[in-house]
Amino acid sequence: MVVPSLLSSPWFYALAIPAVVLLGISKSGFGTGFGSLAVPLMALTMPVPQAAAILMPVLLALDLMGIWAYRRDWDRRLFWFLLPWTLVGTVLGYVLFKALDAKVVAGIVGWMTLVFLALRFIKRHQAPSHPKPGFGRLMAMLSGFTSFVSHSGGPPLNMYVLRLGLAPVPFAATMAFLFFCVNLSKWLPYGLLGLLDTTNFVASLALLPFCPLGVWIGVKAARRMNPLWFYRLVYTGMLFTGLKLVSDSLQ
Repeated sequence: MVVPSLLSSPWFYALAIPAVVLLGISKSGFGTGFGSLAVPLMALTMPVPQAAAILMPVLLALDLMGIWAYRRDWDRRLFWFLLPWTLVGTVLGYVLFKALDAKVVAGIVGWMTLVFLALRFIKRHQAPSHPKPGFGRLMAMLSGFTSFVSHSGGPPLNMYVLRLGLAPVPFAATMAFLFFCVNLSKWLPYGLLGLLDTTNFVASLALLPFCPLGVWIGVKAARRMNPLWFYRLVYTGMLFTGLKLVSDSLQ
């Protein structure tokens, strides 16, 4: 549980506010990888499960802003293909939440992200190949699992969706709608695990005013930026996320 002294600590807000802004940018679909840095940032001042719990109401607010901004732009076919498998992943996350060390999960996701980026760099001059549906199902399941454990569901899903060659706005919109459903599905399991309490909720309320800033930045960038630079920044976000997760796993 967050102690009152933490809520009044400038260090809490110094780390939590940038985490919320990064999440807002990520939730708008732009800079998707950067949002996975939110929980590790906040975990510098509290346990990982507690940081994830505090961000639950924040994520809901950000998701609602994101789907409203992109309500006409999402790829429905891709969404309905991925959604069932991400929900399977959240169920696995709930079942294994107390059995798995968060550092092990961080290491798995981090190394997978870095290997994916290395392969993309090596094959950057080759013609893009359409990924197989089975790979998409696996990455969606892993995304739901890592989203439940540490709100870091972006990198696994990106390994599949980035290879589909979507334009920036449909890419951003589909991710916004998908993670809205994933995050909504986590409320009951988080409650059953005892992670949603009054003190954590008060901390969430203190962070809510900073939500619109990140979403506004992300939506503006996704609609105006050249697709080449859009995806370069997405890959950059994944790189930072992968390095951070690997670093967390080794500590």
